[in-house]
Formats: sequence, structure tokens, C-alpha cells
Amino acid sequence: MLHTGWTIWCVLLTLHISACHLEISGYDSDRVICSEGLSNCTMKDEMPFNVQEENAVVVQNLTPYFKLCCRDRAPCVLCLIIETEINIHPGEAQEDEGHSGNGEEDDGEETERNFKASVTVCYCAAPAMSMCKKVEFTVNRAALSHEKQSKISVVIIEPLGVSFSSRVIVYPKASPLRQEVSVPSLDDVCTQEQQERPDECHVPKLISVINKEMNRMELQFDGRNKSFPSVCIQYEKNGRCQGWNRTTIPLYSVTPCICLQVWDEDVDGQRSRRSHSCPFTDTDVFQRNVWQNVSVSVGPGQMNNLRPMLWWNLSAPCRLEGEVWPCKKESSCREMKGFRQQLSNGTWKQNSKGQWKKTGVFEEINLKLSPCVMVKVKGMDRELGPFCFENTDRWHWSLLIVGIMLLLCLTVLISSYLLRHDFVKKWVWSWYHGGFVQIGMKCHVVLLSPPDVDDGVSESVCRLGSQLSNQGFSVSVDQWSRKEQCTLGPLPWLYSQLLELKSLGGRIVIVLTHKALERVKTWTHQNQGVIKMKREDMGFPQKSSPYSDVFTASLCLIQADKQLGRAAERFVLVTFDPNSSIDRSLPELLQGLRLFQLPSQTQAFLSELAVVGAGKGSGKGSGKDMGPFSFNQIPLLDSLTPRSSGSDPEMNFSALC
Repeated sequence: MLHTGWTIWCVLLTLHISACHLEISGYDSDRVICSEGLSNCTMKDEMPFNVQEENAVVVQNLTPYFKLCCRDRAPCVLCLIIETEINIHPGEAQEDEGHSGNGEEDDGEETERNFKASVTVCYCAAPAMSMCKKVEFTVNRAALSHEKQSKISVVIIEPLGVSFSSRVIVYPKASPLRQEVSVPSLDDVCTQEQQERPDECHVPKLISVINKEMNRMELQFDGRNKSFPSVCIQYEKNGRCQGWNRTTIPLYSVTPCICLQVWDEDVDGQRSRRSHSCPFTDTDVFQRNVWQNVSVSVGPGQMNNLRPMLWWNLSAPCRLEGEVWPCKKESSCREMKGFRQQLSNGTWKQNSKGQWKKTGVFEEINLKLSPCVMVKVKGMDRELGPFCFENTDRWHWSLLIVGIMLLLCLTVLISSYLLRHDFVKKWVWSWYHGGFVQIGMKCHVVLLSPPDVDDGVSESVCRLGSQLSNQGFSVSVDQWSRKEQCTLGPLPWLYSQLLELKSLGGRIVIVLTHKALERVKTWTHQNQGVIKMKREDMGFPQKSSPYSDVFTASLCLIQADKQLGRAAERFVLVTFDPNSSIDRSLPELLQGLRLFQLPSQTQAFLSELAVVGAGKGSGKGSGKDMGPFSFNQIPLLDSLTPRSSGSDPEMNFSALC
């Protein structure tokens, strides 16, 4: 008959067997035990599917249970015992043997007495799949002539997928019978008397030692030299256990309610058993640590009926016994009668920091009296408190005063910053000169060298140009533009810089020396009445700077701008000689232009360049032209610009280039 047990489990009879105590057995391997009348009993593993059973055997009852199998002082392990009661029907077995197809006749007497049969039992512990054991045996017909019921006991050592606290289903094949058995928990097994042999029952032994010199409690583990178990600390036995990765605990954290859990890390997926110890329970050794860590907070509130109330919140490392009451603070805090409450009443809750917290309220209390709270803890010789709440109206006024003070301080800081950086002075200056300023705008600066050959002055000019460029100005230095001057000529090059000034705004900075002043005086004398002169007739020094033509061209522009009254808006003078008296001996042509001595007046010089008037000093939107000079007026300085017929201008500037 084919096995049909998987299709009829919905009508199975379920029996539940549980046990809280495990007996010890001496079995050390799987085995089968058969009752009288059954011989040659053997057992082997069988797949749970498509198992064909002999019709001669019918399972009447199953009794599964667990034992601890221990032998030769070896660690005890779980073993599953399945006791099976079966009925044997020899007639059906004989019928099967008759259809075996064997033409040979066996010994008649032996055939009448014995025949072979088998039975298969299975077990399953979720989530593992079912495992089956098939028992084969020989039936003695003579022994079963009067009693046709026999017993078979199957012993399975360490059944697959079964551990402590598991629930196991046991069932025979080709039978609607099913039974469930529960394995006792590891704690139940380990707390049995003389049950110290299972490996899972072995837990680390913790010894706590107080080291007063180091002000700490040391954790020692018996039999451990290198590896240490896992430890967690909890306050109160039902408190939250917080992991601890050190072998010492500061004494200020030790309290009478402190408990320790110790366990080995999980091995092979099995959760190890933990040991619990509370070494200072029922002692007052560390009670002071609890009292010193009591904190109380109070505050006003309102009930659902809009009546006033005073709430309080008390937290401590351990749950406390005592009393709490409100009081009116005068010379001393006088108790307000009728509000006293017990700390032991109600529920204590543990917060995220491991502190135990108790909350309560005093209903219909007069908050205008600014009540406080007093606490009396059992065991303490004094009261804690008073704990009061702040008056919110007074706090609001304090916030307003602090805000006004901060605003005044901020105003003073901003004003001093503006004055220090001369912003107000620049704004007033620009308004006086005809328009608002754009403070901080970086403009274009044209830096012209003096006509004399002085390496020190030349280096100072280049260094000044670099510093202005680093300050964010757009800088053009005549010493950096030699190729352009050779290509265009000095006056056209200078005029191109004026176009840049018209676009960006800015100044032409002329560097003065004593020789430069002499050159200005000579040029002014020789150009009275706008007289055209040849270069060889001007009486220049034999050794002149390659930039003297640009310097002379700038004098022409200054003269033209002075006639229009705007030379001071375009030109600025600087000198590098700190002991110079140039400012007292300026030629008439340069009078009216601002002169700065560097480096002592560097800040004033930069401020002068940084101020760009809305209608002054910038070509943007001013509506003014660039003055009387244009490219068709260049012949006016024909003596300064090489235009010899039949000759290349580059050749006439060989000294420059």
C-alpha cells in the first residue's frame, strides 16, 4: 500500500507531550530495541517521501520523549526516544510472500514460524525537514500466537535540527497518528540538581573585587586567561542591560541594585546561556551613590478642566522608597498640607540612559505662590530640595533685555568697522564731489614710470603694479607693455589705456622723482603756445629712459584735462622717496593733482583708487568724452611719434625696443 500520510494530515489526531525534566541515559549512539517475538532488529535512515510499508504492521501508539545521553564523563547531549506499539497481522504478510514470485519452497516449518516486517517513524523540528528511521525485523510467529502486539524503542542521538526549547512532531508512516513533544529550555535543564554536564550549561563564573585604591570595581572571570566573555550591566533585575566592554567599573557607578550578566559569544549559531548576579543586593555599601545621583525637576501645568497643577519628575539609578510634597518657599520651605505622595506608589520607568524615572502631579495647586518640591528618601538622614521652577514672566523680560543689549553691541561693532575702513569718509567725499560711490569696486589703473634711468625706482614701480593687481585692480604698467608701445607708438598706446579707463573707470598713476620734475618744467617751458619741436631740439639728456615718450605724452593729456578742469579726476601722483619735498615744489602743470608718498600713505592711496563716483572718475554713464585728444590729433606731437617718410617706425624706436 502506497504511503498517503501527507494527504490526510488535516484529520490527524494530535497528542502533545511536554516535559520540564530530563532523565539521564547511558546511550552513546543510535539504536533500536525490540520486544519479545521480534528478532534481527536493524535500523537505517529513510527518506520521508514514497516510503512503502508492510501491510502486516499497524502502529497503534507512539510515545516520544527526550533524555540526556551521557557516557564515560563525556558532555551530555540530547537524545530522542520513540516508543512504538505495533500490531502484527501474519495473514497479510503470508499473502504478500505468496505473490513474491519465488518458485522455490522454503523449509515448511521455518516458514510457518517466521516472516520479515518493517515500520518507519519520522520526526520534524521546524524549520528543518523531516527525518525518518526505518526499523526492519523478523517476526516469530510462534511467539505471537497468543499476543500479537509488540513494542519497538528507537533511540536517536542528537536529532537533526533539535535543540533546547524546540517543539518536535513525531509520526509513523502510513498512519494518521501524530504526536508533538517539547524539549525543556536550557535554563530548566541547567537548574536541575546535578545537571552540570551539558556544555550549554557551562557559563563564565564572575568574581567582583572592590579596589578602593584605584576607586573601581574589577571584574574577574574564573578560568579565563586570554579571552573574556561578554558582559552587560543593568540596574534592577528587570532593567535594561547595557553592554560593557571593560573589565573595570568606576565605584561611583556601583549601586546596591546593580546586576551583571555574563555569557560567551554564540558558537555555531547556538545562543549561549547567561549567568546573572547582583552582588550588592540587600546591602547599603553603595547606597550613597544612589542618593548623590537623584535629580528632580518641576514645572507648572494645566489639567483638562483648565485648573492649575504642578508636575514633578524624579530620576535615580535605582527605584526608591520615600515621599514627595510641595512647599511654599519663604525663609524656609513650608509644606503645603494635603499633597504628600509616596514614591513606591505607581510605576517606575527606565529611560534611555538607564535611569529609573517616576513622575507625578499636584492638582489644583496655587501656582501664584511659586511652589517648590521637597523629597524624603528612605534611609537618608536629610531631605532633598527645595526644587523650584522659574517664573516665566520674569524670564520673558530677561530675554527682552538681553536682546536689546545684543542689538546695541552689534550696532557699535558695525559702526566701528565702517569707520576703521574709512567707508563713511569715502561716502561723504563722493557725495560732496557730485554722486554716490560704489565702495570696494576695483577699477583700471595705468602706472607710468618716470623718465630717468634708476633701477631702484623701476623695481618699485613693478612691485607697486603687482601689489595693485593682488588687491584686485586691473593694472597696466608701461614697463610691461614694451612690445605694444613699439607697435602703436607711445601716444596711441596711452590713448588705448584711456579707452580702458572709460570702460572700467580708474586713474592714471604717474611716479615722480626729482629728475621727472625737471623734465616737467623743461617740457612746460618748451611747449608754451603749443610749439612743435623736433626730438633733437628738445635738449633731452643723453641717457634717457626708454619710456620717456610715454611720460611726455601723459603731460600732454594733463595739460588738456586741466583746461577742462578735470585733471584731478584722471591723474594721481606718487613718489617713493619718504624724505622728499616734492609736494612743495610741484610745477604749475601738476599742481592740483593729489600726491601720495609710498609706503607711508599706502592705505590712503588705495582708498583713493577704490572710490569710483557715479558721475566722477568713471566713464560709465557720465556722458563726458575723453578730452580733446583723438587719433586724428596725434600729429600735434609729431616730434614724439616717429613718422619719418620712407622709414619704418620700428627702426626709429630701436632705442626703445
